[in-house]
Amino acid sequence: MTEKISENQKMLNLWAVILIVWSVYRYYFHLPDWFDEFIAKPIVFVAPVYFYIKKREKKEFFTAINWNLKPVASNLFFGFAIGLIFFITALFGNYIKFQKFVFLPGKAINLLNIFLIICLALATSITEEILSRGFVLKRLYEESKNIYTSSFFSSILFFFLHVPILFTNIKITGNLLLYFMVTDLLLSLTVSFIYLEKKDLNLPILVHLFYNLSIYFFT
Repeated sequence: MTEKISENQKMLNLWAVILIVWSVYRYYFHLPDWFDEFIAKPIVFVAPVYFYIKKREKKEFFTAINWNLKPVASNLFFGFAIGLIFFITALFGNYIKFQKFVFLPGKAINLLNIFLIICLALATSITEEILSRGFVLKRLYEESKNIYTSSFFSSILFFFLHVPILFTNIKITGNLLLYFMVTDLLLSLTVSFIYLEKKDLNLPILVHLFYNLSIYFFT
């Protein structure tokens, strides 16, 4: 008798396929950041999730991932405050590394560059949070009803999602590699708890945005 596959197993199977496709893409293709964030990630991360929710779960996409398109102001303020903590932490790390505050180290400082960085950071936050929190974490929690185990497991999956870029980017080595690995897990656990508590995807996106900006601006 064939054992019935649970909904979470189906969800994780899709996640595994996404990871494999993304790993192959990162290994064989080294395209500009704008292509990765605005084209590749939406296709690889978001499109499969969208069709899974619409076709298999037969739900409305935004409702199924708890993305409130009219966010509550107090929630946004809360997300802003948490994100600012990550930003300030990176700022102090920047000072310790360079013995002074260095903005956009190794990059040209101009308004166009800053605008493009903000757009890239936001695009990254949206696609990764749709997959990791709105899709994976939400369904893990709905089955287990345990905020700690679902957050921890989804954070491990979030970390594995970043393994391809961590080990294919020649600039990320040594202590910097360890830093990214630790902060990835810390970020994921933080936004996972926030997401499950507030049930609004805007907050993880906002916190993740500040985290991404801190990396672009200070490392």
